[in-house]
Amino acid sequence: MKRFQRLIPFLLIISLAVSMLVSQGLSSQTPTAATARINVVQVADVINPVVARFIKDEIERTNREGMHAFLLELDTPGGLDTAMRDIIQSILNSQAPVIVYVAPRGARAASAGALITLAADFAAMAPGTNIGAATPVALGGGEQDDAMMEKVLQDAVAYAKSLAEQRGRNKEWAERIIREGLSSSAREALELQVIDIIADDRDDLFAQLDGRRYLRAGQSMTLATAQVDLVFSEMNWRQQILTAISNPNVAYLLLMLGFLGIFFELSNPGAIVPGAIGAIALLLAFFGLQTLPVNYVGVLLLFLAVVLFMLEIYVSSYGMLTVGGILSMALGSLMLIDTAEPYMQISRAVIFATVLVCAGFFIVVIYFVTRTQRRPAFSGTEGMVGERGRADSPIAPEGRVFVHGELWTAVSSEHIAEGEPIEVVGMLPGMKLEVRRVKS
Repeated sequence: MKRFQRLIPFLLIISLAVSMLVSQGLSSQTPTAATARINVVQVADVINPVVARFIKDEIERTNREGMHAFLLELDTPGGLDTAMRDIIQSILNSQAPVIVYVAPRGARAASAGALITLAADFAAMAPGTNIGAATPVALGGGEQDDAMMEKVLQDAVAYAKSLAEQRGRNKEWAERIIREGLSSSAREALELQVIDIIADDRDDLFAQLDGRRYLRAGQSMTLATAQVDLVFSEMNWRQQILTAISNPNVAYLLLMLGFLGIFFELSNPGAIVPGAIGAIALLLAFFGLQTLPVNYVGVLLLFLAVVLFMLEIYVSSYGMLTVGGILSMALGSLMLIDTAEPYMQISRAVIFATVLVCAGFFIVVIYFVTRTQRRPAFSGTEGMVGERGRADSPIAPEGRVFVHGELWTAVSSEHIAEGEPIEVVGMLPGMKLEVRRVKS
């Protein structure tokens, strides 16, 4: 018994040492920090309905799959108000924190992009970037009256200030980018408390974000980005095609291609292929134009140009209708997009080249069509007039002639001996030819 009591201290020391070794081994197998899965989306385009739908789907996916955050790397000149609001609504209702990073260097978050950045849980910019210039632009063609523009302006100001207030950012700056079109550099935006971080690259961004807090349902939560697993998401082929169609230059080219196809089908009924291609191009063009501030007078002028080119085929105007069609096409192209925003305008070089090519195409088609219409008939009964042959029998006043490889019954007002050369001058009832002697 006494021996056992003497061994107790040694047993306690051994068991304590063993427990320390086991705990140390287990702690070495446990990671020091959890890896954060972050969904990354890169947008370097105009904010249109297709881009908005893509961003919304990816934010929903981020929440559905339980990812830790959503990162939007943004470089945009702006876009549609409706598309912007759809994106912001998804950001504000996301359970996962949303990070907007204006990058790379030289990028911008202008107009709609500025408000999207304001709505983010964490707003960051790369050096050499800028943000702001969110004054609303009238869409739908034509000038809006002062009262309507004032309503639009007040609505945009209230929306921007609401976003800044919710995220604890500078409300005065948010108002100035709407009213004055103010734009700020990354350093100015940080000093004005518009953004939270200036980050050189993605690694620097996550290093600065680690441990930052954000609110969800009134509760303060911490973002851990010491270790990240990035999941890059890109548009599928369908979304990429729809985004390309929304480009003003592409939409304009599709519109002109559609007019060309319809014109060719109407001038040559039954060709089918040009008409089908033209109809498809027009539908795609209308999809693209719905995202742009279209002046419908410009559309009518383009339609008038096609009508004038069609009339040139049937009316002898000595080229005046063609000249009118070219002028109408040029003016319609210049007036088609009614906005002061450069990124929504059609390139002047594209307009010049397109009008030149289309005018040349119309002129060539009209030339060949009118030449075909004026060409003498060379088949049927009318095609027989002017044909020459020989008398197969005496014609006095009726006989037979050999014309165009066939024997015909012929009549003549003069006596024609067998074997003499003859010329057809007309067609009589009963499939008889009226002929005359060819004088040598």
